[in-house]
Amino acid sequence: MSVFAAAIILATTLVTSFISGIFGMAGGIILMAVLVALVSVATAMIVHGGIQMFANGYRAFLLREFIDWRVFGFYCIGAAMGITALFFVSWTPDKRALYLLLGLTPMLVWLPKERLHLDIKRVDHAIAAGFGVQGLNTLAGVAGPMLDLFFVRADMTRQQIVATKSVTQALSHLVKIGFWSVPVISAAGWSALPPWWLFAAAIPLSMLGTSQGKRVLERMNDVNFRQWMKWLVTAIGAVLLLRAAGLY
Repeated sequence: MSVFAAAIILATTLVTSFISGIFGMAGGIILMAVLVALVSVATAMIVHGGIQMFANGYRAFLLREFIDWRVFGFYCIGAAMGITALFFVSWTPDKRALYLLLGLTPMLVWLPKERLHLDIKRVDHAIAAGFGVQGLNTLAGVAGPMLDLFFVRADMTRQQIVATKSVTQALSHLVKIGFWSVPVISAAGWSALPPWWLFAAAIPLSMLGTSQGKRVLERMNDVNFRQWMKWLVTAIGAVLLLRAAGLY
């Protein structure tokens, strides 16, 4: 990995952690898109997973008093089922397919959520969220908009939403690292993994961005939070779909 590519990744990590610190999503999509443009899909997944795992984990730690652990427990059951199902799927996305998945995923925010009647606080819905989100996150790298569908009708404050989503996403990214690292190590050894110093530099930057984003979150009200989040991820998705069309 060149110094120039590493510098871009680190700068993007700071900015996207700040965005995710506010909305609990969106930043990861941007970071994934930048990584795919710079490195291979497998490397992008591992780097993204490592950075996002610590960013989400730190955000969850900052808001730990707001985490709904009951929801997280049932989410874990579904996630275990989702990752098990992936071992029976031989397909993995290339760069063109990944840009398409990244572009389509944010558009999930426009689904008629009121008609879906999804609620993360219901046991079966929390398990379904774990299954679907873990599967999409492992293949596309991100799944925030899908996870958001399950939180729209939940009787939770914005702090509870961001905190609970953060702890579930930290788990999803940890699983993603393992899923993509094993074949890389098997094929080329440990030296083929991204350099350790990249993570050592990225982690404090993600923590800094997350801390600053939390300050902005505290100044927003619940209505503005949901409106800004919807339009932000839509704009990101549109750009990535154009990128996918250009590659095709």
